[in-house]
Amino acid sequence: MKITEYDQDTQTTIERDATPDEVKQREADIAKYEADLLAKEAEAEAKATAKAELLARLGITAEEAQLLLS
Repeated sequence: MKITEYDQDTQTTIERDATPDEVKQREADIAKYEADLLAKEAEAEAKATAKAELLARLGITAEEAQLLLS
């Protein structure tokens, strides 16, 4: 993995290999991002399921529920 840095003093771009700590941190960041994404998707799916179940119990459509709220 390469790291690109910009040195403002010399106004040059430097490309170097990542340190082992930087690689570990990147892998940890990616794992956390993926876990957060999966959690958000699961939460959205749970909310949609709960909404569908409630509408079914009430015997109305989503459009009819929206009319009730307006």
